[in-house]
Amino acid sequence: MGGVSRGDLADFLRRRREALRPDPARGRRARRTPGLRREEVAELAGMSVSYHERLEQARAPRPSPEVLAALGTALRLTAAEREHLARLAGQVPPAPDTAHAGVPADARRLLDRLGPIPAYLVGERQDIVAWNAAAAALITRFDLLPAEDRNTVRLSIRLGGTVCSAPAGAEGEFARQSAAQLRAASARHPADRVIGELVNEFAAHSADFAAGWRDHDVRPISTLRKHLRHPELGELELDSQTLLLPGTDLRLVMYTAEPGSPSAAALAQL
Repeated sequence: MGGVSRGDLADFLRRRREALRPDPARGRRARRTPGLRREEVAELAGMSVSYHERLEQARAPRPSPEVLAALGTALRLTAAEREHLARLAGQVPPAPDTAHAGVPADARRLLDRLGPIPAYLVGERQDIVAWNAAAAALITRFDLLPAEDRNTVRLSIRLGGTVCSAPAGAEGEFARQSAAQLRAASARHPADRVIGELVNEFAAHSADFAAGWRDHDVRPISTLRKHLRHPELGELELDSQTLLLPGTDLRLVMYTAEPGSPSAAALAQL
């Protein structure tokens, strides 16, 4: 399949099949492998077992949109996972490179109008491309960093466990979310060398990231709870919320605190 990774497609299909719980009515026989069997998925998708087997072994021709739709139903894929599957199968053209497209003026105005709410904009590579004064005061002087270090993945390696950490029970959530975002970006930009470098860099640093990448975790972005240690404001408990800006590939990341909490009072001092 020209421009398409048979291996990534096969790995995604196999991992999604293995992640499914079998129907109790089908699960009475002992199972040597996790999840559903290949023949069970083939039956649910209305295809031959041999073709499904070739797909999982990276030996099949490019699947049609109809086959992808049937597989999406059989594997109970989310909307994000269906889009990812279509990209892996080459049914969606690679996205244009927007890494150097610049930040729209209205997006910059939005950052400024957020006032005391720390916020920044990230691109698909997780580069921080714009920020407001509150974000610089809360996290770091982004303008003093080399351009290649203004990246949420690289900052997490540098600041994780010191300036920023996860609360008990949420360890590894940021790493897995980053894996999901970069996995989706790699499908949209399969020839992007920088994304590959970031993946290798973070996978070597974080077992949670490596696991999320290996599992093809492309779940939608969620709100993350974070603990920050600020040199002047002390310990802060904040929520990191991410919104996609319509019409762009940019995401707005905002840090907020529970109203009336000590962290909210501290944020107001920024």
